[in-house]
Amino acid sequence: MHNNETELEAAERRIRNIPRCGAAKRASMEQSFLQLLQAIGEDPNREGLLRTPTRAANAFEFLTNGYRQSLDDVVNGAIFESDASEIILVKDIELYSLCEHHLLPFIGRAHVAYIPNGKVIGLSKVARLVDVFARRLQIQENLTVQIADALMKTLHPAGVGVVVEAKHLCMMMRGVEKQNSVMKTSCLLGIFKEDARTRSEFLSLLKE
Repeated sequence: MHNNETELEAAERRIRNIPRCGAAKRASMEQSFLQLLQAIGEDPNREGLLRTPTRAANAFEFLTNGYRQSLDDVVNGAIFESDASEIILVKDIELYSLCEHHLLPFIGRAHVAYIPNGKVIGLSKVARLVDVFARRLQIQENLTVQIADALMKTLHPAGVGVVVEAKHLCMMMRGVEKQNSVMKTSCLLGIFKEDARTRSEFLSLLKE
C-alpha cells in the first residue's frame, strides 16, 4: 500500500489498473488452463477434458467478477434518509472467495453491522458489498477490512462492525496442514471500536 492509504483505497487503486476481460483475455485464460492440464500429465483431448479449458475460464471469470465492479456500481444510489439510530445487523451473508496465495477457495459467512447517522443502505446492497470484495483474489484479513471501509465510506455511519468466519481449502486440502478449522476475523470502526458498550451489544447479537 502507498503511504497513508487505507486497505479499501489500495484495493480500489489496484482495480483501476486491471484491464477488463475481453475476447483476447478469455482466449489467454483458456490456453493457460489447457497448458495446466498438459503440465500435470493429463490428455486435454480425452472426452472428459475437451471443453474443460473453456469451462474453467468461464468459471474463473465469474469467480473473479469483483475486479469488474466498483463500489458505485454496487450501491447504485440505494441510500435512504432514516431516523434509525440503533444497530442494524445483517447476519450469515454467504461468502465465497479465492485465496490469493494458492488460488483455492475459502468459504464462509460475513456478519455486517452499522449504526446509521441519518442514512441507511438497501438491505441487498450489504450482501453485494460483501460479494464484490469476495470475488477477487483475497486473504480473509484484508477482505474483512475492505468490507468495513466500504460501508463506512458509503454511508458515513456512526460505526461499522464486520466479522467474517470461513474455512480455507488451502489448509483443508493440502498435506500436513489438512484440518477442519474455522478462521474468524473482525474489523470495528467508529463507535464499535471506541465504545465498549456498543461493541458488547454487537458481539451479543452475533451469538443470538
